[in-house]
Amino acid sequence: MSHKLSRRNFIKSTAASGAALSVPSILHCRSPNSKLNVGLIGVGGRGRGHVNACRNENIVALCDVNANSLKGALRIAPNARTYKDLRDFCGKLDDIDAVVVSTTEHTHAFATLPALKAGKHVYCEKPLTRDVHECRIITEAAAKAKVQTQMGTQIHAGENFRRVVELIQAGAIGPVTEVHTWVSRAGGWQSKADAKRNRDIMSTQDTPKKGKPVPEILDWDLWIGPAPHRPFHSDYFPGPRWYRWWDFGNGTMSDLGSHRNDLPWWALKLDAPLTIDPLSGPKPHHDIAPASMSVKYTFGARGDGYPALEHTWYQGTEKPKIWREGGIPKWGNATLFIGEDGMLLADYGKLLLLPEKKFKDFKRPERSIAPSPGQQAEWIRACKGEGPEPLCHFAYAGPLTEANHLGNVAYRAGVKLQWDAKNMKIPNAPGAEKYLGRSYREGWKLA
Repeated sequence: MSHKLSRRNFIKSTAASGAALSVPSILHCRSPNSKLNVGLIGVGGRGRGHVNACRNENIVALCDVNANSLKGALRIAPNARTYKDLRDFCGKLDDIDAVVVSTTEHTHAFATLPALKAGKHVYCEKPLTRDVHECRIITEAAAKAKVQTQMGTQIHAGENFRRVVELIQAGAIGPVTEVHTWVSRAGGWQSKADAKRNRDIMSTQDTPKKGKPVPEILDWDLWIGPAPHRPFHSDYFPGPRWYRWWDFGNGTMSDLGSHRNDLPWWALKLDAPLTIDPLSGPKPHHDIAPASMSVKYTFGARGDGYPALEHTWYQGTEKPKIWREGGIPKWGNATLFIGEDGMLLADYGKLLLLPEKKFKDFKRPERSIAPSPGQQAEWIRACKGEGPEPLCHFAYAGPLTEANHLGNVAYRAGVKLQWDAKNMKIPNAPGAEKYLGRSYREGWKLA
């Protein structure tokens, strides 16, 4: 396929979409009663929340491989038709205006792409796709479809992130050249030394050697979908256990990276990374994402006074040196922006300008980013032509997701990568390109 989104075009497309925020959408749903006709794929767990969020619209179709999830969703939308196979759902989209995707991430692209090609608005949970290759396909398809899209990064709608973005973009700490983002969650593969030190950390010891009986409520073959088949085991289902396995997800990096790396990506108008350097972590496991690891990205200068910078990601037991040495408050999860004139430390619901004495009398800039009605409401409003384009549209979320996945590619390859975003190539380590995507099981294809 042709990969038309260059590194520089990523940021241009995001900026263009941002400019559209001041202009109401002109897209209209077809429902005569002004309600959207909505179909939802994946209606258990997080998906159930989306069913509730759409309950005031016209829910016409539900799809899930779990019979109990479908049963629960039907209590909210009793008149909806139901499916087990998302391919059957996507074969009848004529009476649907908008599709919500909340499956495991290894089937996100298979549910999202047909909807985009059919000209339907799409809301897809994070991360947008399982891998870089799928992400580029979805980003390009969304650009062609010209519909309303949103990736489910709910914290993007929070007030604190918006205030942090305003502070950074107003120059509160000066030009930023260094960023550190860390999370303490550590589910996944560990070295023996890490496991001994961190017995309380949720870990995965190894691939199960024997399968278990498939629960009666579950269609295991459809759950596996495009991934290589393996026997059922409770280590994979129910969720969110599956996210630790390379066949189904990408571990903490791509899961929480969708939320945490969203903040520097938004505040600093980041585009595709130039290099990705794995700094630490256990020896890669062929089947399981790591519990603890760190990786450093470099980004080139962007326009409007945004200089080149380094952004380092840490998960599990890994933390920045300044954190370990007590140079900042030891928040368990946070992003630290380091600028020429100070630092800004931010978590989901709080922020701190450092050094505190210097910023004691600091006057915050006027609010420039409007409050959000919520991620789902933002998208529904736009789909109905009643509000601006959602902030986590796929032109923004696609490149962010790619960058997160590239952190895992570098970790698995064990080498610093030079990333050619335009051509989706790794010139200095072509062997690492095998981690950008995969082939699919018979009966499944992205086309």
